[in-house]
Amino acid sequence: MLDDTIKRRAKGLDRAFDILDFLKDKGQPLRPNEIASGIGSPKSTVYELVASLLERRILEAVGKEGHVYLGRQLYFLGQAHLRHFDLTREADACLQEIVSKTHETAQMCLLNGRKYTVALMKEGERHFRISSDIGENAPIPWTASGRLLLAHLSDQEIVDLIDHDDFILPDGYRLPLERFLKEIRQAGIDGFFSFDSVADTFTHCFAAPVKDPRGTCIATLCIVAPRQDAKKNYDHYRQVLIDSANGLARRLND
Repeated sequence: MLDDTIKRRAKGLDRAFDILDFLKDKGQPLRPNEIASGIGSPKSTVYELVASLLERRILEAVGKEGHVYLGRQLYFLGQAHLRHFDLTREADACLQEIVSKTHETAQMCLLNGRKYTVALMKEGERHFRISSDIGENAPIPWTASGRLLLAHLSDQEIVDLIDHDDFILPDGYRLPLERFLKEIRQAGIDGFFSFDSVADTFTHCFAAPVKDPRGTCIATLCIVAPRQDAKKNYDHYRQVLIDSANGLARRLND
């Protein structure tokens, strides 16, 4: 009986996180029945969990038609996390330094389960905006950082991790697995990777690994620049990024 109770609670906790993830991905308030349909869960279960999350201010009611969205309690939890998460605190200063030296947009990126996400960003000192939505998940093969974040895994672990459809790039071309694995291995050797963005037609992405004491890439620092500027300043941007990533790793590992 105790084991069954623990399993039910664990399943309920999984469903609660599914609700939060779904709302984050949709980026707008939704009704509980819309959430239930979106995550494939019974309406009764979702209504019960939503009520509990509202009571704890993890969710908040929006408007008068039963919509709910992510609550302010999540903000306070996030702030508490940031105060004790050295990587985020230290990376913020690194990104500002990268922007000051290159004038380009700088990011810190992480794996989020089976996806890639931008965790922090400082916009470049330009008249036009180059940026990404912080916290938005993207397929790993679409990213320069993905080649570095997976470098410690075996080929089979990489195959098992990535969704089959995530190898389909925005233009409809399927990235060959053999090419992707080869790029990962070379990026691991070089401690750096860059390419023309597959998500748009005018930027070039640079990425360098931030490694833990075992040599595993736990995050990347990135520069996103217009392709012409990236070509003209390639060596400079590459060196600034590598130096910043290595410096961040030293501070975290001391």
